[in-house]
Amino acid sequence: MYQYDVIDREFLTDRSNEFRHQVTRRLAGDLTEDQFKPLRLMNGLYLQLHAYMLRVAIPYGSLNSRQARRLAWIARTYDKGYGHMTTRQNIQFNWIKLKDAPDILDALAEVDLHAIQTSGNCIRNTTADPYAGATAEEIDDPRVWSEVIRQWSTLHPEFSYLPRKFKIAITGALTDRAAVKVHDIGLILRRARDGSLGFEVIVGGGQGRTPYVGPTIKHHLPASSLLSYLEAVLRVYNRHGRRDNIYKARIKILVAALGAEEFGRQVEEEWAKIDQSRADLGDQELARIRGAFAQTPFETLPARSEAFEAAKAASPSLARFARNNVKAHKKPGYAIVEVSLKAVGQTPGDATADQLDVVADLAERYSLDDLRVTHAQNLVLPHVKLDDLPVVHAALEAAGLATANIDLISDIIACPGLDYCALANARAIPIAQDIAKTFADPDRAETIGELKIKISGCINACGHHHVAHIGILGVDKKGEEFYQLSLGGSGAEDASIGKILGPALAADRVAPAIDTLVDTYLAARQGEERFLDTYRRVGLEPFKEAVYAQAD
Repeated sequence: MYQYDVIDREFLTDRSNEFRHQVTRRLAGDLTEDQFKPLRLMNGLYLQLHAYMLRVAIPYGSLNSRQARRLAWIARTYDKGYGHMTTRQNIQFNWIKLKDAPDILDALAEVDLHAIQTSGNCIRNTTADPYAGATAEEIDDPRVWSEVIRQWSTLHPEFSYLPRKFKIAITGALTDRAAVKVHDIGLILRRARDGSLGFEVIVGGGQGRTPYVGPTIKHHLPASSLLSYLEAVLRVYNRHGRRDNIYKARIKILVAALGAEEFGRQVEEEWAKIDQSRADLGDQELARIRGAFAQTPFETLPARSEAFEAAKAASPSLARFARNNVKAHKKPGYAIVEVSLKAVGQTPGDATADQLDVVADLAERYSLDDLRVTHAQNLVLPHVKLDDLPVVHAALEAAGLATANIDLISDIIACPGLDYCALANARAIPIAQDIAKTFADPDRAETIGELKIKISGCINACGHHHVAHIGILGVDKKGEEFYQLSLGGSGAEDASIGKILGPALAADRVAPAIDTLVDTYLAARQGEERFLDTYRRVGLEPFKEAVYAQAD
């Protein structure tokens, strides 16, 4: 991963000291809440229903063991013993006291972490493929370019007060594990016919109350021109994005209003005015950033591990874990291991301090000191030897982290909802728990196959419900919590926005409705179709008829 230098560390220390002074003034009454709010938000500190919440940036989802242990220590010392992984590859602590926030930022800075720009109308944490550097699919390592964007965008004087928050995602693989098509800017690394490296640039995706799959405005941007082109996109947005209406302030609204072609034309026009020799990253600086990523010391290993194969044959639980949570690695003898934070009955995305310590130890001992957070609110050990998989699985099992359900029906994305969030209309966590309990039988879950359920407690869509195979949106009906279902969404390379199934359901009807949807799918499925494939073939009506007939 990227190794911080003296300049990086001095910057974090200075920023932490600055915020300490701001907090002192707020506690003394020298700043009102209205004056303090934009300052705390730029440092990731929210005021939620019950306490302050601190959102810590995990740049492009990458951690080392030292950082993971520090997050565990913060959870124990300043929170209630756990942290919550988000769909932006960050971690949130939900029970922070304002007086402790500067000490937490100091503790984060000591291990090269921070909470800068995890909120506010600025460029947020750039997210990336959690398999980066491990999958054979990738054209180039997206973490390098994510780091380029991080350094360029942090406290950028021109883009620190945009019309609205701004999110960038990047992938180097054809399989999209970063939901790039539903971000303000999505970047896909591509090779041109002549072999040159570049990006497909997607602009204007997003969710919330007006969801869009972003259109491609440039099919091949030379990689060397990335920063100047991003600057042009943001200048057009900064100039024309609406500041009079918070609900129409995102770039997706501007792109939709102008049309992708006209928006792209204006970007090209602005790009031509930029001194690219000044704005773009020189070869020497790019080489410095690439070089700062420690080279991964892979061993030369056989492609097949007899020890692993024998352990699988002897252990049904390991065999199930291998089927669902172990993915192919680019190097023979290694595997990518997904660690599910979706045990039945637990809060999706939560990890206890003890569990964070366990995965830190496993990362250090068995994954080349590398740990990732996924946008699906899980963790990844990206570089595990096949020979080590049995012992890694046993350690995860002992820590309650061996649930073998990646991409299955109980691997549910859910926002914190009304249990924590001041913006929410309804709870999301209990709905996720009810569904997971309904489908707790692992054999049935494997029979169902890939089925992505995502739950949001309000229209802001932090739970990505618009791009779920089955999306669930919490709504308020005269003070009661109801849930609107949608079908057919996808946040992957085949991105699509789901369609509303029908009238919202009471909370106690949601899990039975999901059961009915699954039964309808299984009855209609042909061959190896996923739920999404069957839905796209037969349409909404069979599912709608089944659910509302049952409800009646």
